[in-house]
Amino acid sequence: MKGSLPMKNHSHQVATDIFQTVLKAVDPYALIQERMDQILSIYHSGKYQNLLLISFGKAAFPMAKALSDFAGDILTQGVMITKYGHVPQSRLSEKIVIHEAGHPVPDIQGVLATERAMNVLKEADGQTLVICMISGGGSALLAAPHESIPLPEKQQITQLLLRAGANIQELNTVRKHISRVKGGRLAELAYPARILSLILSDVIGDRLDVIASGPTAPDPTTFQDAMGVIGRYDLADKIPEKVLGILMRGARGEIPETPKEKSRAFERVENIIVGSNKKAIEIAEREAAKRGYQVTILSSELQGEAREVGGWLARKAMVMRDGHKICLISGGETTVTVKGSGLGGRNMELALAFAQEIKGMRGITFLSAGTDGTDGPTDAAGAIVDGETITRAEAAGHSPEAYLENNDSYHFFKATGGLFLTGPTGTNVMDLQIVLIDGNFCDN
Repeated sequence: MKGSLPMKNHSHQVATDIFQTVLKAVDPYALIQERMDQILSIYHSGKYQNLLLISFGKAAFPMAKALSDFAGDILTQGVMITKYGHVPQSRLSEKIVIHEAGHPVPDIQGVLATERAMNVLKEADGQTLVICMISGGGSALLAAPHESIPLPEKQQITQLLLRAGANIQELNTVRKHISRVKGGRLAELAYPARILSLILSDVIGDRLDVIASGPTAPDPTTFQDAMGVIGRYDLADKIPEKVLGILMRGARGEIPETPKEKSRAFERVENIIVGSNKKAIEIAEREAAKRGYQVTILSSELQGEAREVGGWLARKAMVMRDGHKICLISGGETTVTVKGSGLGGRNMELALAFAQEIKGMRGITFLSAGTDGTDGPTDAAGAIVDGETITRAEAAGHSPEAYLENNDSYHFFKATGGLFLTGPTGTNVMDLQIVLIDGNFCDN
């Protein structure tokens, strides 16, 4: 019935169903399974004597499990590192050591796990094939700070950059220049082994040097670039002394740069993107079209301040109401400049800003969520809103503006409804936004 509660709930369910369809299509286990013939062909044709696995990131377990299930008998040994809570109740080959560690801020477990992985790679030689399985979150989980930088200082610079609103490219530019494994240094460590890196992209443009800070890819950034990021966010007087010292010494040429494109470290390296946000958007488009929606892709490279992007998406939705069933889709990764003391994530903050713009407007439903199932340091993937979200909240005595200014979107949605909960999904191809517009309400 037009305007009824079931209609609203129906749109919420449709948005949820589209999102779940996307998750199935970018399932890391299936994506790696599709590559198994290639892996086995390389191994046997190259007459390699050792097969090593290094899998790290939020999707590390399902990616490693695919290799374990289909090539476990020829595997020599492996190391897997993933975020706490991302190891399901299923088994891997006994040859693979499982580690859980901190994300987005690295912790001691990540450091210990990375040391184990580095030790495995130090034994690699020209008769070794190394399979690197890389997914989002790898920058924090594969943690090996420069020898002179203690872990607490690396944690501090990571937190400072995150709170300042640095995007993933900027964050990783700094990370690569205070690390022993990022920015191509993992490939450098494994040389002369053959490396095949299978990568689930969680960055805009699928840049190999940015995904997980590019451990097996040439690094086009420099120490000078890293210093530029520090200056851009006015952090020179705030970052730890030893971190600043390493960056300044590197900028003066006193420390070797990360390996560049012509380095011999990449002579036997092949990096392959197996899944990405672009593929997720294509699946969402196909699923929405099957359900009778006219689909428009707004962007596959959505970025910027979350609340500003939320307002922009809402205004796009409002002007596109023309009496038809319309679905607007976008993907990418926004940022949040943290000024308050609340709890939230970029998707929830984006959704709250969107809800404010469409207050009282029927027929628009909006879902923004991380494909990894987490949004910031919370148990939610994101949020789902409609034109009644703000009205209901205000009627219950909740001020959306106050929550937004305190960066407390999680508690807003927890109190008023709208949290989008999936649990860890085992994949990670950035965020996805789905706008559903019901043409029946276009005259309201």
